[in-house]
Amino acid sequence: MQKSHQEDLLEKAEEAFLEGKYTHALRSYGFIFESNPSLDEAKVGIYLSDLGIENAEEAQALFDYYQLIKDEKSDAFDIINGLIENIDAAKEEIQKQILDPREEQLEYGEGIRYYDFLALVKSRGSFKRTFEDIMFSTKVIISSKDEFIDFVTQLCEEGFDEMALGYLDRSSHLFGNDQEVLGLYHLIQGVST
Repeated sequence: MQKSHQEDLLEKAEEAFLEGKYTHALRSYGFIFESNPSLDEAKVGIYLSDLGIENAEEAQALFDYYQLIKDEKSDAFDIINGLIENIDAAKEEIQKQILDPREEQLEYGEGIRYYDFLALVKSRGSFKRTFEDIMFSTKVIISSKDEFIDFVTQLCEEGFDEMALGYLDRSSHLFGNDQEVLGLYHLIQGVST
């Protein structure tokens, strides 16, 4: 019996996924999904390929689990989708805990919140001078992605390229494959060349 075109595309997308070529697999599953949006295999492939770009080990484990249950359980797609949602929620909570420390966890003198730092910059009239005054005595506490992007951008624009790169390297993993955060690498590269 000859395979259908869709079966052939699914097989190639699965091969790309299993080889760790998640971007290629994501495109292939996306193409399949466009022509057949009700196909669970394509939906799962899209979810897991996207996850694989960020965390290959989790994606491969979920893919293996899906392969085990897809023929036995009619709700296999819902099970995998629920697992992915739980993983995303857990990561979001961890990121929130890291980036948004509670007031009661912070003792006075541990640092200055970014919005307070910006108020200080405004009153002094210079980001560079304000940052130079505090950089060795206190830390700036960032509590959101927008604050992080603004802070790294300001550092870069004020000539603190190496420092901006250091902050970005140490913290970008917290944001996964967020394109705005990853775009900061291009900003730093453009300023330093």
